[in-house]
Amino acid sequence: MLHLNKVHHIALICSNYEISKHFYTQILGLQIIQEVYRSDRESFKLDLAINDTYCIELFSFPNPPKRPSRPEATGLRHLAFEVNDIQKTRDYIVSNNLFAEEIRIDEYTDKRFFFINDPDDLPIEFYER
Repeated sequence: MLHLNKVHHIALICSNYEISKHFYTQILGLQIIQEVYRSDRESFKLDLAINDTYCIELFSFPNPPKRPSRPEATGLRHLAFEVNDIQKTRDYIVSNNLFAEEIRIDEYTDKRFFFINDPDDLPIEFYER
């Protein structure tokens, strides 16, 4: 049987690099590991970490097609981040002028969670530790 160690990273393609870079680094607080411009592809690649753990590659490409979010399409459904205090997290998100769904309770785990969307409408979930 195949042995997997962990998820290495998740790659995201954005429509506006500067807006998405700001969202993921300044709003969500992910740390920049490395930023590269690949001139042959007219593309930025931004490597991001949470608590010094590499987790997301943010790419820009010229004119990427829009991602269908609703109705939900086959493929990546959402990103989920674990947080210690779900209410503080939601308050912070709202204070940054972003729309956040109301906090709900997972009927199977009794944990609280809510969703927002990134600048390209990718759903992001915050899930109580």
